[in-house]
Amino acid sequence: MKRARVAYGGAIYNASEYDASLQLEDGRIVNQDEVTWLTPLNPRTTFALGLNYADHAAELAFDAPSEPLIFLKGPNTFVGHNGFTRRPSDITYMHYECELAVVIGKKGRYVKKEDAYDYVKGYSIANDYAFRDYLENYYRPNLRVKNRDGCTPLGPWLVDKEDISDPMNLPLYTYVNDKLVQKGNTKDMIFDIPTLIEYISSFMTLTENDVILTGTPKGSVDTKVGDHIVTEIEGIGRLANTIIGDETFMKS
Repeated sequence: MKRARVAYGGAIYNASEYDASLQLEDGRIVNQDEVTWLTPLNPRTTFALGLNYADHAAELAFDAPSEPLIFLKGPNTFVGHNGFTRRPSDITYMHYECELAVVIGKKGRYVKKEDAYDYVKGYSIANDYAFRDYLENYYRPNLRVKNRDGCTPLGPWLVDKEDISDPMNLPLYTYVNDKLVQKGNTKDMIFDIPTLIEYISSFMTLTENDVILTGTPKGSVDTKVGDHIVTEIEGIGRLANTIIGDETFMKS
């Protein structure tokens, strides 16, 4: 099942896909363009992977890592489908990153690879924008690169794990203003989902609604104010986002 969270008529609802529409938890059927899309869950701890695709590491002239490169993201970073992400006026390079988001379903510690999928609730799409001007080291991105307000669209759906037969063989695509600019497949991850769950749970407890952002393949290019970005993962959906500038915000 594809699950969502939306605002409609002044209230927030859990919803599910109903043909090309949405069914709210109270039974009403509404059009998808009548709602404000929220993130499909409220993420708890979010783990983000750096350089988890060898082709992406190569295009940045880095060696593939020998162990997962993980940093954390705050809840302020997330925005829903059809939302807006701010490009600060002092930025010269801001790029998208289409990523498979793995949502944890239950508490786990010292999880073994062979049991890892038992701890997965489902999957979503993330577009984890990077503000490259502030990147001091690709192996350890600092806060200004990956933790800006609204810099990570997430959604639109949370797809039950039972509906994804092989999460390690999913095509990924990114479109900028309807032009295909990024193409990859989750099978090309350096560290697969079971490996990541085993690794993280070896030193801290995973909890329901923790999220693992599994990295992006090659093809990240600069984006501009006004660009419409769509990140797509086969079987999960299409996540849309628009880049806006400082002029949209009130100056203090």
